[in-house]
Amino acid sequence: MRLPVRPLANRSIAVRLAVSALFWSGVILVGAGVILVALYREATERGFDQRLLVHVTTLGSQVATGRDAPAAGDPLFALPFSGWYWQVGAPGAALRDLATSSSLVGAALPWLDGPGADLGAVRTGYVEGPDGQRLRAVERSLAAGEGRRFTVLVAAPADEIAADIRRFALALAATFAALGLLLGVSTLLQIRFGLRPLARLRAAVVAIRRGESETVSGDYPHDIAPLAGEINLLIGSNRDILERARTQVGNLAHALKTPLSVVMNEADAHPGPLAEVVRAQAETMRGQVTYHLDRARAAAQVGTLGTVTPVAPVAASLMRVFAKIHADKRLDLALDAPEEARFRGDKQDLEEMLGNLLDNAAKWARGAVVLRARSSGDPDRPRLLLIVEDDGPGVPADKRDEMVKRGRRLDETVPGSGLGLSIVADLATLYRGSLRLGESPMGGLSATLDLPGDAG
Repeated sequence: MRLPVRPLANRSIAVRLAVSALFWSGVILVGAGVILVALYREATERGFDQRLLVHVTTLGSQVATGRDAPAAGDPLFALPFSGWYWQVGAPGAALRDLATSSSLVGAALPWLDGPGADLGAVRTGYVEGPDGQRLRAVERSLAAGEGRRFTVLVAAPADEIAADIRRFALALAATFAALGLLLGVSTLLQIRFGLRPLARLRAAVVAIRRGESETVSGDYPHDIAPLAGEINLLIGSNRDILERARTQVGNLAHALKTPLSVVMNEADAHPGPLAEVVRAQAETMRGQVTYHLDRARAAAQVGTLGTVTPVAPVAASLMRVFAKIHADKRLDLALDAPEEARFRGDKQDLEEMLGNLLDNAAKWARGAVVLRARSSGDPDRPRLLLIVEDDGPGVPADKRDEMVKRGRRLDETVPGSGLGLSIVADLATLYRGSLRLGESPMGGLSATLDLPGDAG
């Protein structure tokens, strides 16, 4: 299976800094290596040319003084096809008129610039020897008595230069590789040290989200300290707003419920058809007020930072309650919730969601109800899956969407208000989650709650 590749823009700051630093360090080291090898090549060739120029000068002085058989004095010039060659000739002279080293064995080398070149100028370059060997050559045009001109060319194998450069390049590559490794390690250590305050700030924010702390505490560098201060101000402002919202919700609840109670008491005190209608409508109004006030309270608590609820204790408590409520059915209530499963939200909201799902499952189950809790998603954005399954008759796929609509009941013979699943769906939506209905492996209904979790 091919794993998706995350683009560099979505990687962490540490990864981006490390990749950038290592990339540019590699580019700089490679560029420096190329430049150093080029400079070393030039220096090596210049030193080699100086050696050949000594032979050129020796041969030129011998020809200029009228010596009939010039000699370079190195035994390699006498060894056939040794790669060390010299030749002396007048401009435009034929091969038979050239004086050459014994190593050429009657052959001749190509001139670098040919006859007519500047007198006294030293020319260097590469030529091909009689056996196809690459040679480094130094050539110089000189003047003899009575206006005569001649050119001296000395050549030697270029393999010596190439081998020297190759050794230098290998040594340089090994040195730069070790240097690059050290630079990489030091870069990673610098990034780790430099980003440590951000890691501490992240840990402080995570502690607030988990309910382990109320504010960001500690000393931070001057360029991060304002961010920590702004986070604390935001948390304080958030709490103030939520506290005012809770107060207003409580005041509204009291203001509405008291008049409704008065209306219901008056209806009870004056029985009759009108009183029954008034009482029924007042009961409906009280239910609607309670429902919407609960949703407003839940919406306020969703925005509270640091609220985390362990799933296992809440689920176990609800299981015991429903085992007693449905004792006559002798249901097999199974719980599979690991201790590390945690809900990032209010305990009361978790109880209400699980309670409604378990109540619905217990009503329709023939003999078994199972509650499972699972963690999923990215560790930085964990999710909690709560799955409630039963072995009841189930619900056709085309009618499952109707079940989560407020007040809708598919079977009027079973007691209930039809608000249970709609309440669960509304609460899940407030927590940016979802409720999905499907078919249980046991044959009944499967309800899956996808909610924000906590990595623990």
